[in-house]
Parts: sequence; C-alpha cells; structure tokens
Amino acid sequence: MPIERLAEMTWEEVSDLDGARSVAILPLGAIEAHGPHLPLSTDVVIGEAMARSGAEKLAEAGLTPILLPALPYTTAGFAAAFPGTITVGSRVVCDLIVEIARSLGRADVGTLALANVHLDPVHLGALRGAVSEIRAAELLKIVYPDITRKPWALRLSDEFKSGACHAGCYEGSVMMAERRELVREEIQAVLPDNPASLSEAIVAGKTSFKAAGGPQAYFGYPANATAEEGAATVEILGGILSEAVLQRLRLWEPDLDSGSVPTDVGMARPGA
Repeated sequence: MPIERLAEMTWEEVSDLDGARSVAILPLGAIEAHGPHLPLSTDVVIGEAMARSGAEKLAEAGLTPILLPALPYTTAGFAAAFPGTITVGSRVVCDLIVEIARSLGRADVGTLALANVHLDPVHLGALRGAVSEIRAAELLKIVYPDITRKPWALRLSDEFKSGACHAGCYEGSVMMAERRELVREEIQAVLPDNPASLSEAIVAGKTSFKAAGGPQAYFGYPANATAEEGAATVEILGGILSEAVLQRLRLWEPDLDSGSVPTDVGMARPGA
C-alpha cells in the first residue's frame, strides 16, 4: 500500500481513503538545545524518521499510513535556559493533539499513532493525558508506544537505557544518518563523555539540564556517534511504532523471541 502525506493530499483524496485501514502518524518533537553540535530540531528530525520507518512497515503490512506534518512545539522545560529553546504549556500540547485526533476522526481516519522521541517528563505527561482524553471521547483509535517504558525501551541502545542519552551517541547517530549536514561533526568528535543520567536526575527532582549535570545541554557519548548506528536505530524505532499499531488493530501478536514484524497481514478489517 502507498504511504500518503496528508499535507500533499486533496480533501477528495482523503475522503476516498478506507478509514478502517488508514493510520495517521504524527511525529512529535521539540525545538530545544541539543549540545553545541546538534540542531535545535533534533527531536523533530528523529520523530520524522521514526514515523517514516514505521509507515514503511505498515504499508508492507497492507495498511495505508498517512504521514502528518510534525508537531515541533511542546514543553521543553529542562532546556528552557538555553537560547533558542521554545517551550509551551503542557495543556496546550494535550489540547492540540486531542483536536488533531478530533479532526482526523471527522475525516473517518481510523487510527492515530504518535511517533515521539522527546523525553521531557512534562511532555510525556501531556501525551499520556491526550491519549486518555482521545480514548474517553472515542474520537478514533490512538496508539502511543512510550519508548521510556517496557517493552520498547529494552530494544534501544545501552546509552539510551542508561538515561544519559540527550544529544549523545543515540541521538547524534540518528542525526548523522538522517541529516548529516546539520551535525557539527568537528565539535561532536571532541566533546568529552558525560555519563550523567537524566533519568536519575529526574527521579532526584532536578528540573533543568544544568542541574542534572549537563551544562552544555548534552548527556552521553557524542563522539561515539556513527551513521551506521543511527540507521539501525531508525529501523528499531520504526519497528516499535509499527508493532504497536498492528497490536492495537489486532492484526498481529508479538513474537517475543524473534521480535519480528509481519510483512503481510492480509486484508481483514481491524478489530474494535
């Protein structure tokens, strides 16, 4: 099945979609500081890569994925002290996602999937709130694989699982694979390691990168980043998204041993 881009479609083309088999994918990110070597849009780029990779897998499975324009503005309080970071209230984010879902539901799109890699705890709370409201209002099916939680988190790199993963090897690698021209590689190559764990800092009540031990807005091992690791990470993120959608639509049960995604789920209509 083809991958559609909502912004490039006409309203009649949207009207002709098979709503039950249509999956709108919303990439989410932030405009926030990502060290002295990565652009402010890093999370947006990675979210779009996750969405694209997941869409490719869903298309192979016989569904019609629809890529939505990315939502780049959200709560980014941890980076608020750094110039260029844009942060908005969590209620704004929650309401916007709910209204996007409402509009898609009116167009008879059956499912909305959130492709999110921005891990600010307040942002994550806004997403969970939006998911709850969308489900309560029965606007459409909503899928949100939270990569900070099991089983999804276990698939990502050791750096990611350590919590020291903002603008480090994990994100730097994806940026090298996706938008290498935006990476300041000469800076990245000489940045010292910063093993301070953001997740531990959050548990300890810290609310900013500086307080968490990231005075330059990065954590992890940026000098270790490679495009090869980034491409592999995009595949993992896409697999997480596609598997979550297929499970929600009852078209696939996970094989915990292989971690595989089916390439053909036939033409049965999704369950409720």
